[in-house]
Amino acid sequence: MSNNDASLPIAITLGDPAGIGPEIIAKAFRDAATDLRGCFVAGDVATVRRAAQAIAATGGPALPVALLETPGEVRDVPAGCIPVLQVVAPTGAPIVHGQVSAEAGRIAGDCVVWAARAALRAEIAAIVTAPLHKEALAAAGFPYPGHTELLQAEAAAHLGRPLSEVPVRMMLANDELRTVLVSIHMSLRQAIEAVTVDGVLQTLRIAHRALGAVLGRTPKIGVAGLNPHAGEGGLFGSEERDIIAPAIAAARAEGIDADGPHAPDTVFMRARAKVDGPGEFDVVIAMYHDQGLIPVKYLGVEKGVNVTLGLPLVRTSPDHGTAFDIAGTGRADASSLIEAVRMARSLVEGVNA
Repeated sequence: MSNNDASLPIAITLGDPAGIGPEIIAKAFRDAATDLRGCFVAGDVATVRRAAQAIAATGGPALPVALLETPGEVRDVPAGCIPVLQVVAPTGAPIVHGQVSAEAGRIAGDCVVWAARAALRAEIAAIVTAPLHKEALAAAGFPYPGHTELLQAEAAAHLGRPLSEVPVRMMLANDELRTVLVSIHMSLRQAIEAVTVDGVLQTLRIAHRALGAVLGRTPKIGVAGLNPHAGEGGLFGSEERDIIAPAIAAARAEGIDADGPHAPDTVFMRARAKVDGPGEFDVVIAMYHDQGLIPVKYLGVEKGVNVTLGLPLVRTSPDHGTAFDIAGTGRADASSLIEAVRMARSLVEGVNA
């Protein structure tokens, strides 16, 4: 995490203009103006105007767009406007809603690159990224499978370090559960191979540091096993005994409050916060992407937030994709984006506390 000034503005990147990103941004500024005070859109003015018109068609006013020259001007934008900084070359061709295109991928990717570099220069406090489409990003020539890897590359270049020296992890969080992933965007076969002592230990260290800064205390970390029943003493696999348990032991020797490995089909329930109090763990370390995302998303995509841990900047994102099937209809739910903004603020404030 960075030491960004909490008084600096927060940039919300446009996302794929063929998806719901611009619409949920416009809807968030319309419906949650207080939460978005001090935020601006790093994107394309014409796309934001089109999105404002799309949500107005479902009821309510179309908010006007306030064109910024610098991020700092967001403080002077009157209420009831969507502040936009034009950070990409305008599209030369119309973007069709729900359609994958290299041009849409270029716009989405360029917005993220701009925001990452602004955050690394400490010009903005944090980045909240609207959803992009991985196929469109690839079609535009970006050699990264998603936001996380692109931001990692930008951070490594800024710091003058190889990627291996800027390890990052994905955390999915809502009001009831947090999970951090050992591996991110790769095949399941590759993800199983990525479960190594070093990989699990590094994940524990990153989660410990990041959550410790936010919570103001040592976080309680539950660790999921890889296999059914956490291997059942080696009957269903040896990864728990040979890899995960040694990583937990090493982490505990460093003062990290890690416990496990636990059966994956019950550890998330044990960590889930209840009405009458917190869960047993502050966070669960999941061994691969779907193991950690399914429980959080099941509890409600509209409240889930994606946080990238390990970067020298704060980045959050809604816990959903581009939803091409409803793009342009104005029906998309902005709740997750609003939660992502709230989370970004809390992370910035926690880092600077």
